[in-house]
Amino acid sequence: MSLRLVLFLLAGLTALLQYRLWVGEGSLPAAWALETAIERTQARIDRLQARNQALEAEVADLKTALEAVEERARMELGMIGPGETFYQVIHDAP
Repeated sequence: MSLRLVLFLLAGLTALLQYRLWVGEGSLPAAWALETAIERTQARIDRLQARNQALEAEVADLKTALEAVEERARMELGMIGPGETFYQVIHDAP
């Protein structure tokens, strides 16, 4: 074989490998896109886990503490206890 043919074959093989690296299935841009998607998904999972932990703590608190139920009824539903008087303060608009 001549040196030119060997160089031509090596150049062709290099071009084929570079094509697979940059364009083909499993290429670097595709891997980078998957890494970005994994990071976004992991961040979303972390946020949802934190929210779930907060909700679990709230549920546990509501199951065990009567004061928490009473506070929630007062704040969210405007309920008052027996023997209490409700006062509503209305501020004038500026």
